[in-house]
Amino acid sequence: MAPQRKTFPRLFTTRAEPLRLTGDSVFLRPPDRADYEAWAALRARSRGFLAPWEPTWPPDALSRASFRARIARYSEDWRSDQGYNFFIFRPDETLVGGVGLSNLRRGVAETGSLGYWIGEPFARQGCMTAALPLVLDFSFDRLRLHRVEAACLPSNVPSRALLKRTGFTEEGYARRYLLIDGKWQDHLLFAILREDWRG
Repeated sequence: MAPQRKTFPRLFTTRAEPLRLTGDSVFLRPPDRADYEAWAALRARSRGFLAPWEPTWPPDALSRASFRARIARYSEDWRSDQGYNFFIFRPDETLVGGVGLSNLRRGVAETGSLGYWIGEPFARQGCMTAALPLVLDFSFDRLRLHRVEAACLPSNVPSRALLKRTGFTEEGYARRYLLIDGKWQDHLLFAILREDWRG
């Protein structure tokens, strides 16, 4: 008998009460086409700050068409249980960054990869520290994952500190792991298990 596929609500359709993950100082919700202006402005303002830690931006990275394609991909990832992306907002609905799970592996793994970015004006203000627990609650309670993984460049001291502060354990060192800023770069590997998070 084939295993039953897990199903989740379609979060990218118009609805009166969109999903929100709410904390004391931020809330998370799935990106929407209406977020384009705020997203493009924040990413453009933060380009120099973000570029050393991200894949090389294509020439049309901030175009409306590129954003629409991104939203469509997020929607399909959600429907197929491959990934779950959120934008991070302050209580006044100012967009400050994004966080998501990708590359979900089910069956004997029940694992996903965590990624995140913060706009330069909001760096080191505690926004990501407030957002990651919301994503981990979602990962372990709603998605029923066993393990969430993350990786960061060894030189990214703030990201390393964030992961450790959130409860991740450093597990290894991967040589030339990801193509970041146009170069294959080494990464530190981190993970947190459901039992780590729940104690």
